[in-house]
Amino acid sequence: MTTSNSLLIELFVEELPPKALKKLGEAFANTLIDSLKTQGLADENSVVTPYASPRRLAAHVTGVATQAADKPVSQKLMPVSVALTGDGQATPALLKKLAAMGLDAGVVPQLKHAPDGKAESLFYDSMVKGATLAVGLQKALDEALAKLPIPKVMTYQLADGWTTVNFVRPAHGLVALHGAEVVAISTLGLNAGRETQGHRFEAVAHPVSIKTADSYAAQMEEEGAVIASFGERRAEIERQLQAAAEKAGGKPIDDAALLDEVTGLVERPNVLLCQFEAEYLEVPQECLILTMKANQKYFPLLDAAGRLTNQFLIVSNISPADPSAVIGGNERVVRPRLADAKFFFDQDRKKPLASRVEALDKVVYHNKLGSQGVRSQKVQLIAAAIASMLDSKDLEARATLAASLAKTDLLTDMVGEFPELQGIMGRYYALNDGLSSEVADAIEDHYKPRFAGDELPRNEVGLCVALADKLETLVGLFGIGQIPTGDKDPFALRRHALGVIRILMERDLPLHLDALLAVAAGVRGFPEAVAVQVGAFMFERLSGLLREQGYTAQEVDAVVSQRPQRLGDIPKRLAAVREFAALPEAQSLAAANKRVGNILKKVEAAVEPVTNPYLFQEAAEIALNAALAEVEPMADAAFDTGDYAASLQALAALKGPVDAFFDGVMVNVEDANLRANRLGLLARLHRAMNRVADLSRLAV
Repeated sequence: MTTSNSLLIELFVEELPPKALKKLGEAFANTLIDSLKTQGLADENSVVTPYASPRRLAAHVTGVATQAADKPVSQKLMPVSVALTGDGQATPALLKKLAAMGLDAGVVPQLKHAPDGKAESLFYDSMVKGATLAVGLQKALDEALAKLPIPKVMTYQLADGWTTVNFVRPAHGLVALHGAEVVAISTLGLNAGRETQGHRFEAVAHPVSIKTADSYAAQMEEEGAVIASFGERRAEIERQLQAAAEKAGGKPIDDAALLDEVTGLVERPNVLLCQFEAEYLEVPQECLILTMKANQKYFPLLDAAGRLTNQFLIVSNISPADPSAVIGGNERVVRPRLADAKFFFDQDRKKPLASRVEALDKVVYHNKLGSQGVRSQKVQLIAAAIASMLDSKDLEARATLAASLAKTDLLTDMVGEFPELQGIMGRYYALNDGLSSEVADAIEDHYKPRFAGDELPRNEVGLCVALADKLETLVGLFGIGQIPTGDKDPFALRRHALGVIRILMERDLPLHLDALLAVAAGVRGFPEAVAVQVGAFMFERLSGLLREQGYTAQEVDAVVSQRPQRLGDIPKRLAAVREFAALPEAQSLAAANKRVGNILKKVEAAVEPVTNPYLFQEAAEIALNAALAEVEPMADAAFDTGDYAASLQALAALKGPVDAFFDGVMVNVEDANLRANRLGLLARLHRAMNRVADLSRLAV
């Protein structure tokens, strides 16, 4: 008799990699339930709960059957023409096939004839016994372990001293319970039971004997002193951090990745307050925060204004009655780190950034593109050109200065120790050198935006240098053939392209993309074809970005296909297209525009948008010419002032004349002059309808 109950499976291992723990736990549980559902042992109502702590991966699944239901299976044998003779008798080929399946000629009358492509084939229908839980769970576990997103595999020997296995960490225990019953499965040299281990130091029971699948989480917390759920443990750490911070009068640093990592380090969190000497606060807070987070996994405390205090929070894995030893130990550990940061900061300030420029020539950027010094010079030239395009000589000088110093902090001790601080330290050192805040900010900001949603450079100097840096990177790497393919983008060129797009679009800069790319290619000494290639790449990225922002594929294609050069206009064009598409005349005009485009494409020579009014004969073409004469000036005037919505809406008046033209006028007539005049009229219509966007892309 088939019964349904909850299932619990736990693999007890040595400490798992903390940064990967969340993904490992989710992947283990999800693959497990997917396999059980596929085998019919779990149904759509079954719910999986993942558990993941530093020393265990586990999953609880509701509604798991002891045996899956039998399933009808239809097995294709072979084409009828091969299986049966002309009088319907089994051929030797069919008999051989049946024998291999453990069947004989007696089943031939029961075989089903069914179409199979162009021919007809024989099929054998049977019932397959449903998998037992032991067999199905073994298969599901093997699949779950094989599909784990393991960062790095370890190789170790089992207890027999001979067998070698590969897994993320050595495994020491396996629990598999269906209700209260142990399921007989095995893996990694382990046989399933009901016993596991709790917290290394604070477990009440050694081992913890799990009574039922449903009692697992409660027993692990009460007897094992372990919060097995990653999500619950994370929430408990967050709660304790907030409570401790409020008590200390501050707020903890907001860092989801650090919180995930610390959750992967402890099984029973205990947040404690520590502090360091206030003298270290003379060092830029970014340095102190980074060393505490990256090296020690601490949570620095900020004051109400967001400034770093000399207090920090630790998440301990033990809860002693007297925590002073734990607090003191962590305070002793952090001091050398902070002292190093202070030493680096003090030493770096003894040498101005300008004195480091020459040394950039000794730093390799790319073996085909030269040193960082060469690259810095290229970025300076591009930044100066951008400033010139913005019509500011004063800006040109400031942008050139900022660009010349932008990479010098790469040679400092602090950035050598903490590469994540590049740009940030450059700003501090520039201010120390007496440079203006505008130039100093630009040195930090030239890396921005560094990721999706990141802020943009805060001033014009920063915008110039950021654009120059990203354009030089794109053109330089494209120029030597380092083009992203598929999911491979080792130089993050997609990110650089999106950075340029965001700066131009969100700051609405009066700069043309093709002109910028031409400057960058010229500075690098690459042919125009490289600039064209980078431009195509960037418009592809732009299309993807706009779709992510909620615009439809039709709207995006209509605007981007025109390759508008001032990217700041694009949101206004998209809004205008959306308004136009809502007009009752929109679909008819879009279809007409598509038809006009197809007609013009078939003409061998380029068609100029010029007409001779004396050559018009039909009333419909005379009416269309008159309508165009009235609509064109209005649409063009609105376009020239940037009122794209009004420009498109003016076209609605053309619906009637356009429909009448295509109903009553033949374009490709034998008279060459008449044909050319009508093509010129269509070219005028096409130009008027496609200044804002290619309206044919809206045609359904």
